Amino acid sequence: MSGAFAFSYGPRLISGAGSADRIADLLPAGPVLFVTDRQIVSLGLAESALAALRASGREVTVASEVEADPSRATLEAVVALGCESGAGSVVGFGGGSPMDVAKLAAYLLGSGDDLDAIWGVGNARAKGLPLVLVPTTAGTGSEATPVSIITLPGDEKRGVSSQALIAGHAVLDPALTLGLPRHVTAATGMDAMVHAIEAYTSIHLKNPLSDLLAREALRLLAANLLLACEEPGNVAAREAMLLGAHLAGVAFSNAPVAGVHALAYPLGGRFHVPHGLSNVLMLPHVLAFNMSAAMPLYAELGPLVDPALEGLGQQAQAQGLLEALRTMAARAGMPARLSAVGVSSADLDQLAADAMLQERLLKNNPRTITQSDARQLYEAAL
Repeated sequence: MSGAFAFSYGPRLISGAGSADRIADLLPAGPVLFVTDRQIVSLGLAESALAALRASGREVTVASEVEADPSRATLEAVVALGCESGAGSVVGFGGGSPMDVAKLAAYLLGSGDDLDAIWGVGNARAKGLPLVLVPTTAGTGSEATPVSIITLPGDEKRGVSSQALIAGHAVLDPALTLGLPRHVTAATGMDAMVHAIEAYTSIHLKNPLSDLLAREALRLLAANLLLACEEPGNVAAREAMLLGAHLAGVAFSNAPVAGVHALAYPLGGRFHVPHGLSNVLMLPHVLAFNMSAAMPLYAELGPLVDPALEGLGQQAQAQGLLEALRTMAARAGMPARLSAVGVSSADLDQLAADAMLQERLLKNNPRTITQSDARQLYEAAL
């Protein structure tokens, strides 16, 4: 590849078991808004980090009502809580949803901007509050990205994408992921693999550095996903998964995701299917659809997921990637059909129409997806 490109490295990174207890060192003095969700609180995952923050003398306000596919109302409630508490910095602690809310809350609190003025790409240009993000799943890569996705009334997902949303620090603490249930480990891990694959094949802004990170992310994730599922207490596997998810996040921050995500979002919005699982359900079908346009790139990725593909012909490597991903999802115990998550043939027209709203993602796909194509892809996945 040659030619001009731009690349942003994302937040400063701190990795290692116990690193979440040191987030006070990364924040300015003063009140902290700590954004998380009820499950994180009930599992006790945040206790140690919260205790360390309070021991540093800071007043900490906890916003723990963030739901999956967070709503505009939730975001606005968190911003109001930050205003009331006089927060001078924000911590996002959890999966993609708390981190997405924390990113936008930190920006809106610091900038005073109106949310409706910043939807889309590059419209948030002011400065937010200092922000530290701590993922508790190895999947979304949200701690690395400049993107926040909010669900609006009517189940439409809308995003803000801007360098102003990038956190000052990301903290990767594998100890926080040791208790993850198998299905969450599998879904979030494969979500990260989709990030790497789509970044590598994106037709917009793909570049040598995003390629480098996407390949290393996919290698780390593929080698450790089933190990993390089978041995949930394996710290080395969990650490590799977190790093892989983060690298994939940096990759797709620069070379954006595409068709798999565009077709996955309506499943989250309409049926509240977890984001990672939505991606897994659509992945083999969109890859098969893209094969005519992206075969050489899929062939390059094949051996990273299944080393037995090394040395085979291009078509065998590309097809092998698709089959290896199907096999991995099945071995991890994930459903393979949309019918398993409540989708019926009566829903396909609406899903296809919803997918067409994801223009920001569809334009990055190696092959154009029409509304008719989208319906056929959902039908194939049914």
